[in-house]
Amino acid sequence: MVAHQGDCPSAINVVMLGPPGAGKGTQAERLARTRKLPKISTGDILREAVQAGTELGRAAKAKMEAGSLVGDDMIIAIVQDRLNRADARCGFVLDGFPRTVIQATALDRMVSNRGPLVVLDMVVPDDVLAQRLATRRICGTCGSTAAPDWTGACVKCSGALVTRVDDEIEIVTERLKVYQRQTKPLVDYYSNRPNFNSIDGNRAPDAVTAAVEAALNAAIGAARRGVAL
Repeated sequence: MVAHQGDCPSAINVVMLGPPGAGKGTQAERLARTRKLPKISTGDILREAVQAGTELGRAAKAKMEAGSLVGDDMIIAIVQDRLNRADARCGFVLDGFPRTVIQATALDRMVSNRGPLVVLDMVVPDDVLAQRLATRRICGTCGSTAAPDWTGACVKCSGALVTRVDDEIEIVTERLKVYQRQTKPLVDYYSNRPNFNSIDGNRAPDAVTAAVEAALNAAIGAARRGVAL
């Protein structure tokens, strides 16, 4: 089901950018909950496929464990299918897509006539990212990333919390290199657009959330005034 802006006059589409460990997943989840939009994480989709042992899952597992990115064609197809579902008709929050300029141009085509696309770039120093990733845990059952206040088990399914294979220090280093090389050019692609906002992610989560909400409200206000986004 492909939506058009006329169907949802208040539609808002959000992309959360940022390197691994920047907190974009946490902020995307908060934003989705507040705005009543689906949070669409390509990482979650791929991890589900890995757990299910599908052909896509096996291919993705090899890539992720090596700290590499899954190919553009595969990811674009997954996202296109997801955005065509009914719950994304009036907007969405994307976490983990786009990661390349090729993916970004594909997303522009996907959201044409579906409302403004707001891009929020989470900025965190590399040394802070490395520390966050080295101590990050996920649920070994459902794959959810643990929030700082999850002490004993996953609050979603009660599964045990474990360290992600791709958060080991050697792979962390490679993932940050991959981000700098392949994904950071997205900032150049989006930075001249009035809907682009850089968010200081090296703060307490609630402070980051306030900045995210302020940036989104400004973008919505501009859209309502007729400013092209």
